[in-house]
Amino acid sequence: MDKLRVFVADDHAVLRDGLKALVNAQPDMEIVGEADNGRTAHEQAKELIPDILLMDISMPGLNGVQATELIKADCPEIKILALTAYKDRSYLNQLLKIGASGYVLKLSAADELIDAIRAVAAGGIYLDPQMADRITEEYVRSQFLKGEVRQRELTAREEEVLRLIAQGYSNKEISNELKIAVKTVESHKANIMQKLELKNRTEIVRYAVRQGWLQDT
Repeated sequence: MDKLRVFVADDHAVLRDGLKALVNAQPDMEIVGEADNGRTAHEQAKELIPDILLMDISMPGLNGVQATELIKADCPEIKILALTAYKDRSYLNQLLKIGASGYVLKLSAADELIDAIRAVAAGGIYLDPQMADRITEEYVRSQFLKGEVRQRELTAREEEVLRLIAQGYSNKEISNELKIAVKTVESHKANIMQKLELKNRTEIVRYAVRQGWLQDT
């Protein structure tokens, strides 16, 4: 079985070392990269495409919320688990709205973090028990269904991908054009087709024509 590929973003070297040791000690996980600031985390995530990214909220350059938003826009397949000392509900709401899959406090036990990683990797949403009473089940259900965003509106990146698909670009050509991985293009395409309930390229082209993006000739 392939190991879960985990990336760690935290500006404290001692904590990063501890997280790396903890994750690498698991038989089904391995650390594939690390960053000490949000900007580097974004750049490295696009290159490495880890399965799970442990994201500190308070970091120099880009903070964890800003970095999460960029990473989810460019690499929606990466699942982000926020790891922080803050018990602030506003942070929790922001992170869930922009696509984070969970929120774990740094004071939590090591086995709780490992459980959170496995839960998120399986497509679930993980909320630290100390934070669970700060957000309602109804809110979670309104934002997610089995780990997938329910909103139908396309993100700016998804619209870019959709326009290129409609123009006849292949996944590889879109990857080169937007400088993102082919796997990321495929993920955007799947999200687009689910949100818009499109079944094939023909329906994508028809949608683009209705939007006025192409000439209906």
